[in-house]
Amino acid sequence: MLYISTRGKTDMVSSAHAISNGLAADGGLFVPKEFPPISLAEIDAMREAPYSARALTVLARFLTDYSEDELKNCVETAYSKERFGDFPAPLHLLKDNLDVLELWHGPTCAFKDMALQILPLFLTKAVQKTGEQKKLVILVATSGDTGKAAMAGFADVPETEVIVFYPQEGVSDIQKLQMVTQRGANVHAVAVEGNFDDAQTGVKILFGSRPLAEELQAHGCAFSSANSINWGRLVPQIVYYFSAYADAVNSGRIENGAPVNFAVPTGNFGDILAGFYAKLMGLPVNKFICASNSNNVLTDFINTGVYNRKRPFHKTISPSMDILVSSNLERLLFEETDHNAVQVAEWMKELNEKGEYKIGTELQNKILKDFFGTWVDEVETRETIGDVYNNYGYVMDPHTAVAYKAMEKYRLMTGDETYSIVLSTASPFKFNDVVLASIDPDTYEGKALDPFVAMDDLSRLAKMPIPAGMQELSKLQKRQSDVVDKTRMEAEVKKLLGLE
Repeated sequence: MLYISTRGKTDMVSSAHAISNGLAADGGLFVPKEFPPISLAEIDAMREAPYSARALTVLARFLTDYSEDELKNCVETAYSKERFGDFPAPLHLLKDNLDVLELWHGPTCAFKDMALQILPLFLTKAVQKTGEQKKLVILVATSGDTGKAAMAGFADVPETEVIVFYPQEGVSDIQKLQMVTQRGANVHAVAVEGNFDDAQTGVKILFGSRPLAEELQAHGCAFSSANSINWGRLVPQIVYYFSAYADAVNSGRIENGAPVNFAVPTGNFGDILAGFYAKLMGLPVNKFICASNSNNVLTDFINTGVYNRKRPFHKTISPSMDILVSSNLERLLFEETDHNAVQVAEWMKELNEKGEYKIGTELQNKILKDFFGTWVDEVETRETIGDVYNNYGYVMDPHTAVAYKAMEKYRLMTGDETYSIVLSTASPFKFNDVVLASIDPDTYEGKALDPFVAMDDLSRLAKMPIPAGMQELSKLQKRQSDVVDKTRMEAEVKKLLGLE
């Protein structure tokens, strides 16, 4: 399997090259030249298989320059019981025609673990395969969950250095604590005075700086990425769509071959894009519900064909979705335009220079065949957490609640009652105060709580055990987290790498 850039100005490369470099030299994103099929018979064979075997089936199609033994070692190490418990991505049966795919049973209690526990394994083998003698400097922009998952995944991995930039006031207390207490001599958390888009834009500028790349090279280093712009981050996410479908068939919820809908809380578009890629491979999907919070740039794009980031930025109770520039949308546009790299590059240039671009009615209608876009405000999010708890005894985090409510809106507007799966992307314990105030407003509404007191209260009220990774947070020592202006990100990188 060879990989090409969405901007079309680089040679085709192997998966090892795409993973180790993260971003293509022309500024584009690596994508597979084609999408290999997985048959219904192969999906049926996944029904009784462990998650690692399901992952091997999918990943072997894309990472063809990795041997079967190498991939088997990667999946069995990444998705072990020690890291994820009995099953990494269980399907929770909620009601007649709707279930919840729980993707937060990993070490950091967020769906990013599904990819970031295996990416370091991919990367270390990729560097060996490409024969490059270099230290990988993993740059990460995070809206809350990716940062901790990357730090945990790469902690003390030889020949790597991880620098995470997060918005100073744009993550939850627990998310910040998870980052600033992460152990590992090679991991660093840096707060940016601004929002996630400021951090993400700054990281992209660093990736695109040729002088900085040359300086790093002179010191035996090179940038790579743990964000979903890296193909090694995105490809493991395809797996859990097939896994969820196999579990739905196995539980008798659907017949093999029946179409399903997926509702996905969406910010940077990587999670939902992985589902779209699964559909291209043959997964029977009817519709993807792209669920946004008040930062509804994707909803407007799907419904109008205009992507316009020139709008107010809202800080919400679902902070991992507080994003106005969705990087992975570029990959969707490349696929939907039949690999028209020239057009995609022009749209990305317009977005960068003018803040918007328009794709036209024909392409918009093509996207609408697969995607339904809607958004959910703060009040609806809180109400949904409370309603689901009261009706089903199930506790959702705010991001999952956005996706659940979006699915309800989709069904109301279309009348489509197709069996559906809501992706649950974070443990409710990462957002204790919001969840408590939503399920018991009389006691907790407007009440300022210590995050660990809130965690204990939520555990007692919801009758849920606190995840081990959360329990230890109060005992861990806080490390210094620098705060920098967005214009000082390059200087901070140089300082942390000892280049100054």
